Amino acid sequence: MGKGFFISKTLTIAGVIVGAGAVATIIALSVVYSQEKAKNQEVKPTNGGTSPPTTTQVTPWDPWDHYRLPDSLSPVSYNITLWPRLEASRSTGLYIFTGRSAVVFECKKPTDLILIHSNKLNLTLINGHHARLTGLDGATPPNIKDSWLQPVTQFLVIQLDGRLQAGNRYELYSDFTGELADDLGGFYRSEYFVGEIKKVVATTQMQPTHARKAFPCFDEPAMKAVFHMTLLHPHGTVALANGMNVVDGQDVTQTSFQATPIMSTYLLAFVVSEFDFIRSPEGEKVLIRIWARKQAIEEGQGDYALEKTGPILEFFEKYYTTDYPLNKSDQIALPDFSAGAMENWGLITYRETALLFNNASSSNADKEWIATVISHELAHMWFGNLVTMRWWNDLWLNEGFATYVSYLGANSAEPTWNYTDLIVMKEVYKVMSVDALASSHPLSTKEQDIMQPAQISELFDSITYSKGAAILRMLSEFLTEPVFARGLSVSIFRYKICVFIAPDLELPASIEVIMNRWILQMGFPLVSIDTTNGHITQNHFLLDPESVVDRPSEFHSALYLIDDASSLYSDTHPPLKMIGSDWVLANTKVSGFFRVNYDTANWERLLTQLSTNHEVTFNVRLMNFPNILCPSWTISLALRTTLYLQKEREYMPWEMADRNLGYFFLMFDRSEVYGPMRAYLRKQVMPLFNHFQAITANWTKIPDNHLDQYTQVRAISLACSSGVPVCEALMTSWFQAWMKTPEKNPIHPNLRQTVYCGALAAGGVEEWNFAWKMYKEAPIASEAEKLMYGLTCTREPWLIQRYLTYCLDPEKIRKQDATFTMVYIAGNVVGQSLVWDFVRANWNYIYNDYGSGSFSFGRLIEGITRRFSSEFELKQLQQFIKENSDQGLGSASQAVEQALERTKANIKWVAENKADVFQWFTDNSKLI
Repeated sequence: MGKGFFISKTLTIAGVIVGAGAVATIIALSVVYSQEKAKNQEVKPTNGGTSPPTTTQVTPWDPWDHYRLPDSLSPVSYNITLWPRLEASRSTGLYIFTGRSAVVFECKKPTDLILIHSNKLNLTLINGHHARLTGLDGATPPNIKDSWLQPVTQFLVIQLDGRLQAGNRYELYSDFTGELADDLGGFYRSEYFVGEIKKVVATTQMQPTHARKAFPCFDEPAMKAVFHMTLLHPHGTVALANGMNVVDGQDVTQTSFQATPIMSTYLLAFVVSEFDFIRSPEGEKVLIRIWARKQAIEEGQGDYALEKTGPILEFFEKYYTTDYPLNKSDQIALPDFSAGAMENWGLITYRETALLFNNASSSNADKEWIATVISHELAHMWFGNLVTMRWWNDLWLNEGFATYVSYLGANSAEPTWNYTDLIVMKEVYKVMSVDALASSHPLSTKEQDIMQPAQISELFDSITYSKGAAILRMLSEFLTEPVFARGLSVSIFRYKICVFIAPDLELPASIEVIMNRWILQMGFPLVSIDTTNGHITQNHFLLDPESVVDRPSEFHSALYLIDDASSLYSDTHPPLKMIGSDWVLANTKVSGFFRVNYDTANWERLLTQLSTNHEVTFNVRLMNFPNILCPSWTISLALRTTLYLQKEREYMPWEMADRNLGYFFLMFDRSEVYGPMRAYLRKQVMPLFNHFQAITANWTKIPDNHLDQYTQVRAISLACSSGVPVCEALMTSWFQAWMKTPEKNPIHPNLRQTVYCGALAAGGVEEWNFAWKMYKEAPIASEAEKLMYGLTCTREPWLIQRYLTYCLDPEKIRKQDATFTMVYIAGNVVGQSLVWDFVRANWNYIYNDYGSGSFSFGRLIEGITRRFSSEFELKQLQQFIKENSDQGLGSASQAVEQALERTKANIKWVAENKADVFQWFTDNSKLI
C-alpha cells in the first residue's frame, strides 16, 4: 500500500512572516482598508454647512439628502429618560413610549446646520421647532431658523441663523413619543403569557441603525459617547440597562443607571419586564446575572448559562490579556428577538433558544448552541465594544473575530467536545458555497458603497461572519495561536475606546499584499496539484466558471508550500511529485481558505486509500468530495468518494457527505433520479444505523461522546429519510407513545427534531394537530423550535398551506420565527412551490410588516430558491424582481442576485450531469 504525503501547514498565502511582522499583521487587519487608498478612496464627509441663499435652482444633494453624518459635530454624552407604556392605549389600541433626551455635542468645524438621526419619532414642538439648543460653558448658541424631519435619510434637520463655533459645546434637547411596536427593532414590544394573562416586555435592538427609533442620536458606530439612562416603569417591573441600576420613584418606579463607558449607539440596551434572575456568588469580581421569564428561572433554565458565563469571561480575559471592562454582565432571554443575540455592553440580549437550557427537554445541540452564542457575544465585549469599527463596511472585523474566537471560548468551557474541530463544517465549507458566486462580495468594501440602512443590513451575512472567521483562522494557523492572540491584545490596547482609523503605521509591503488579497476582494482560489510533475496552479473558484465577475480575483503571486518539517519549497515543489501508489493530500486541516484539486491519478490513489483502509487518517475522510461542482471533477469521481461510507462511523465525514449529497437531492428529488438516489443512500447508511442500534441497546441509551450523539441523530435521520422501513416504524411508534401520554414525552431530546419530522411526514392531520398543540404549550423555546420544524415535514399540501397562513399571524407564529418557518417549509419538496407562491403573493405585507427589525430577508430568499433548477423557476424569479422593482427588495437585494446566479448554475449543472447521475446511482444502488 502506498504512503501519503501530508501538507499540514497549508498551502500558504505567500511569503514568510516572522516576529514583529506577525504582530503587526493583526493590527493591520483593523486598518488595512483605510491604508489601501489607491483602491478604496476615503469617503469625503458631507459638507457641514448649508449653502447660502441663491436664486438658482436648488440642488437635490443637500447635506440632509446624504445618508452619512457630516464631520462637523461630535457627541459627548446623552441624558435620556424613557417611559414605556406596557398597556395599550384605550383610544388608539397602540403601545407607546414617551421620552426626553439631551445630547451634549462638540462642534469640530464651524457650521450652521445640525443633522441628527430620528426615525418614526413624533417630536414635540418647542417654541415652534423640533428641539431646543443651548450653549455650554459660556458658549452662545445661534437661534434655530427652521427644523424638519427628513424621512428618507432618517434625519432631524435643524438650520441655524448663525454658526456653531469650533471647540464649543452645546446641548440639544427634545421631547418625543414613539410607538412600542412589535417590529423587533429600536425600542420595541415583546409579549408572552402566564396562564391566560398577557405580559408585555419593553426591550431594544439597536444594531445596526435602530437607536434612532428610540431617541434622536448621532447613530453611527464612530460617534461614540457616554449615556446616562433613566427609565420610568410600573411598580412590579424591573428595569435594566447597560449600567448598574439604582431604583427610586413613587407613582411609577424610576430607575437610573450608572453612566456607560464611551460607546456606540448600536450597543445601547434597556429592558422593562417582570423577569426574575439568578446571579453569581457575592464577592465575585464581575456580577453575572441571567434574566428570563419567572417560570424559566424557577425551572433552572438559566443555570447552564450562569455556569458557563464566568469561565468563558475568564478565558477571554486571558486571551485578550485585558480585564473585562465593566463591573457587571447581565444576560437576558427575550421571547421575541430578531437575531440570535446582541452584544450590548453589560446587557446582552438573547433569543430564549440561545440562553435557556432544560436537561429534561433540551438536546446536546441546544447546549452547544448556548455555549457558542454566549462565547460569541462575550468575545465582542473587547473586540467590537471596547474597540469598534469606524463604519459598517468593516463589520467583518467585529463578527469575523467573534465567530472565530467563539469556538475557542466554547471549547474552553466544554473541553471534552473538541469543539474547534467543527469550525470547518460550520463556517468554512458553508461559506465557500456563497463565496463561489460571482455575486459574492469582499470582506471589506468601500465606505461609499455601504450607505443606506438596507445595505448595512445586507452585510450581516455568511461572508461577514463565516468567511471572516475562516480568514482569521487561516492567519492564526499560520502564525500559531499564541502569536495571533498576542497581536490581538496589542491591537486592543492600541485602539482601546477608539474606532478603527488609519494610523501612522508603516507595515511591511508583504503583509499588506497578503491581507489585501483576502480582505479586499471576493472569492477564493482552487489550488491544483499535479503529482505527475509537482506543479501547482491556482484559479478563481466559481460555481459557474463562465460567470462574469465584476471584480476579478487577483490570486496571481507565487505560492509557497510548507511541509511537516517546515522546509520551504517554491517553483517546482519536488516533494509533490509522486511515484507508484504514493499520494498527496493538501490543506489537511482545511485551515487554508481554498479548495484543492489533484490530477486524476492522485484522486484514484486517494479513493483506493479510502476503500482499503479509511481509518489510516481522519483527514483523508474529511476530504469527502467538498468540490462537488468543481468543473475538473467528473460526476463518477465525486460520487465514488461516498462508496466507502458503509465503513464509516465518525460524525464529521458523515456530516460532510450528507451536506454534499444534499445538493443532489435538491436538484433531483422531483425527477426520476430520486428513486435510485434514495436507494443508494439507504444502502450506504444501513450499517451506520445498525451500528448505533447495537451500541445503544436498541435505542434505549445515548452515547457518551459529544460527536457520537450527533452521529446517532444523523444515522436515524438519513435512515428514515432514505426509506429504511424499521426506522420509519420506530419514529412513528415513539411519537404515538407521546400522543397517548402528552404530559410525559418518551423521546430523548437529542432525537426529538428528527423524530417529529419523520412522524409528521408519515402521519396525517391527527398527528399534525397534536404537534401544533404541543408547540403552543411548549415550556421552553428550544422544544417549541423542534416542533416548529417538525410541523413543516408533513406531506399534506393543505396542512402546509394552513401553516403558511399561520406564519403571518403573530398570535400563532412569533415574528422572529416567521421566516425560519417558511425556509423550513421550502426544504420539504411538497412545500417548495407552495411557499414560493405564498411569499410572492404576500411580499408587500412581509416586506413592510416584517422587514424593519429583521436581518432574515436574505435567508428567506436563499432558502426558498435553493432548489431552483429549471428555466420556468428562473423566469418566475426574474418576474418577481421586475414586479418589485419600484419598491425594491431591501436587505434581500443581494440574496436575490445570488439566487439568480445560483439558479442559472443549477440549470446548467443539471443539464450537463443528470444522465450521468441517474446512471451512477442506478448502477450503485443495487444490493450486493
